[in-house]
Amino acid sequence: MKNTQKTLILVIIFATIYACGTKKDTFISRNYQALTTKYNVLFNGKQYFQEGVNAINEEYKDDWFQQLPIEPIVFDEDEFVIPKYNNGPGTGFGNSRKKEEVQKELTTFEKAEEKAIKAIQIHGMNIDGYERNRQIDDAYLLLGKSRYYSQRFVPAVEAFNYVIANYPQANLIAETKIWRAKTNIRMDNEETAIETMKLLLVVRDTLEAHLPDEIKEQGHTALAMAYVRSDSLQKAKHHLQLATRTLNNRAQAARNLFVLGQMYSQEGKKDSASLVYQKLIDFKKAPYKYKIHANIELAKNSPNDSTANVVLEKLQKLIKDRDNRPYLDELYYQTGVLHQNNDSIQLALDYYNKSLRAEKGGDKQRTFTYEKLGNISFKQDLYQQASAYYDSVLQVSKDTLNLRIRRIKRKHKNLASLIKFENIVAKNDSIVRIASLSEDEQKQFFENYIEKLKTADEEAAQIRLNQLDFGDTNNGLQSADKGNWYFYNNQSLSFGKSEFQKIWGTRKLEDNWRWLEKSTIGGGTKDSAQTKKVNLKYDLDTYLSTIPTEISEIDSLKIDRNQALYELGLIYKEQFKNQKLAKERLVRVASLQPAKELMLPINWHLYEIYTNLGDVSSAEKYKNVILNQYPNTKFAQVIQNPNTKFEEEVAVNEIENTYKEMYYLYKENKFEEVITKVDEFLPTITNSELLPKFELLKAFAIGKFKDKEAYKTALEFVAVSYGNTEEGKRAKAIVAQLEK
Repeated sequence: MKNTQKTLILVIIFATIYACGTKKDTFISRNYQALTTKYNVLFNGKQYFQEGVNAINEEYKDDWFQQLPIEPIVFDEDEFVIPKYNNGPGTGFGNSRKKEEVQKELTTFEKAEEKAIKAIQIHGMNIDGYERNRQIDDAYLLLGKSRYYSQRFVPAVEAFNYVIANYPQANLIAETKIWRAKTNIRMDNEETAIETMKLLLVVRDTLEAHLPDEIKEQGHTALAMAYVRSDSLQKAKHHLQLATRTLNNRAQAARNLFVLGQMYSQEGKKDSASLVYQKLIDFKKAPYKYKIHANIELAKNSPNDSTANVVLEKLQKLIKDRDNRPYLDELYYQTGVLHQNNDSIQLALDYYNKSLRAEKGGDKQRTFTYEKLGNISFKQDLYQQASAYYDSVLQVSKDTLNLRIRRIKRKHKNLASLIKFENIVAKNDSIVRIASLSEDEQKQFFENYIEKLKTADEEAAQIRLNQLDFGDTNNGLQSADKGNWYFYNNQSLSFGKSEFQKIWGTRKLEDNWRWLEKSTIGGGTKDSAQTKKVNLKYDLDTYLSTIPTEISEIDSLKIDRNQALYELGLIYKEQFKNQKLAKERLVRVASLQPAKELMLPINWHLYEIYTNLGDVSSAEKYKNVILNQYPNTKFAQVIQNPNTKFEEEVAVNEIENTYKEMYYLYKENKFEEVITKVDEFLPTITNSELLPKFELLKAFAIGKFKDKEAYKTALEFVAVSYGNTEEGKRAKAIVAQLEK
């Protein structure tokens, strides 16, 4: 009896297994395979797929300064993976993976792909050319979607095509067509994608059956993607508008709204953009990153009228909200922009600096903030400060090919020569002024300077000491039973000792220990070598020994300073069009008895500057100097014949002949004469194409009888002033060689 029962049970089990097999078209087998596929294999595959999508959304970093892509994913368009194996319709591969591919850890999308293939190969019920397992179409859709995110577009299209060809009545056929269209877009087949999407959204939706809102959103989003890729932005906007009529997919809907607002902003349609951004702000289910940036974009589009105050108040509320800490750099920056637009420059500067100090500030945001600060400094004639800000932009930015960064780089280069000449003037003025003092005055000057150094160093050392945590008993520096006294902290004590020795040396504990003359421990010699070595920066004799005493050395400093002042006058006048600063530099150099060859061009430039400023009496002064002292020069001819364009009076061949004459002088080693003649001739050919040649020849002449620094300075002027010419490029190359 027992054997009969066992046999019966085995028969029932085998019969059940047979009835549930994939080769038998029965009610039990169809439902068993469908349930197993849906709640086992496909469930796990969809879980892997969703994990991969979530990871992409979390890792993708949006560049809010540019138009966002409609789909938040970046594919390498040079990498398309085409399979060389195919063990099933639309599967792309079977169990014949290469060993190295199996050993390599699979991505979540590859795991999802394997689950889809397993569902197709193990649970498929293709009987008499008809698939009996109603879950297999879902498996093919999952397969195609997984390949899409793995950037295997060709096999992805195969999977989608298989669904469309073999399951035309499936409830997921519309979604499959949308994914196929997106894949075609990635393969640069935008026309095919547009055609199929129009058939789906127009023909099927109107003639056959109304599509669900979710499918319409996906379809119009895909069409917008296709039109963006084909540069049909008006049509892209139209379909983004249709895609955002309903907001079922909150993440994609919010993104579509933001991109649509950006498109309106780029076209200058601020009102339309503001309406779209406001709709996004009011969309309660939208991800917060889109809402906060919609507020920022709304502020950018605000007009400079009474509404600007309302926008400023809103930004202030957003700044006070603790949830907005990750966005403070952008909020502070935009607040600064609004204040700058309202001519509240000091408030703008305060907020720009707050933006830079924000803890979670991004590098790209910092480049915009530094640029704004640089531009403000430039407009206020603070060129050295502007150069420092532009340099910060270049230090922070990683995108050296960006047109904005390249423009800032050119600005920074143009300021380089100006700053160098300003530094020469400041340094030489200081040395000449100190050299002109009496010995007692020089000593007093440096004693005061040394005392300031000591005070500053002591304060800096004390600040560093205060920054240490003297009272933290958990840092292992003091035992738990001791107090917070400074001398119980070994680290603080050691630091203080080293700071003391760095400033004062190893001195005996005695009265008046701070005196410089006190000897160090271990030696009784006054002003010993060790003391001098330790206290070199506080040694009065060290500073006094650096003061030039030779008249020739002081005269050389004055010549370099005067030349720098003259070059500054030209740079301010010609490059930066700052007549005020150009006038100040040239007037000053004229009062310092510069080299004889500079007097004529100085008077000429000052005549032009005062004429442009409308100061007739001052212009008349320099005009008379030229007419009386240099009556036979071209400058005098220009003044006497103001209605004749001087550059037209000098023929091109005459300019070329003049250049040849100067070049022959250069070959004859008459370098000083070359420089004099070039300085006299240059103002007469301000618009000539040969101007860079004369400047470069002058630089070469300077290099022959002056020092390396003067040569380098002259070359840098040519490189900066005529950077796009052959002469400018040549000068730049020589400067690079000199710096090696």
